Amino acid sequence: MARARKPEFASFAYWGRPVPGLGSADAQLLIVGLAPAAHGGNRTGRMFTGDGSAAWLAPALFRAGFATQPTSNTAGDGFALRNAFMTAALRCAPPKNKPTLNELRNCADHMRDELDALQSVRVVVGLGKIAFNTILERLRERGYGIPKPRPRFAHGAEYELKSPDRQPLRLMASFHPSRQNTNTGKLTRAMLDGVFRRARSLLRSHERE
Repeated sequence: MARARKPEFASFAYWGRPVPGLGSADAQLLIVGLAPAAHGGNRTGRMFTGDGSAAWLAPALFRAGFATQPTSNTAGDGFALRNAFMTAALRCAPPKNKPTLNELRNCADHMRDELDALQSVRVVVGLGKIAFNTILERLRERGYGIPKPRPRFAHGAEYELKSPDRQPLRLMASFHPSRQNTNTGKLTRAMLDGVFRRARSLLRSHERE
């Protein structure tokens, strides 16, 4: 995917490799996306950086207090997460942004390893249906009970997941800030802000417990 470049990025050296997660291991918020964008993370080497989705997600995170600045344009531009960790169901940009089941299976170990390291997570936000379902499966593998009826993806949906030997988690869902959603009005800035304000509120509640 690093060979097919947009004319505006023709002179850029694309990252073109698996994109690692972003954030610190002691983060309380976990954000899960679909995959690096072909001309965003796949180009810059950093999750949600340098594309239209980043132009929506970065300011929303900043307004909620989860980022150091409202822009995420290039690696090394000063953007960093605060009390949050960002990962994706896939580490490489899938053709036509449509991952196959085999690709998702092949990347599953990366998320498993991250969850092993992320011991402080209390709130998880899945951006889009695939990301939501992927993290739900990874949490089930770790012993979290899945509520009945099974959690379904819907913007703003929220579920509590419990485990006999781990702290409970709150799993939230949001439409992905892709151009397909933002250009059509399916996702507005107010809707995205609402998700991360709610995540901030939940974390504050945990601090008071």
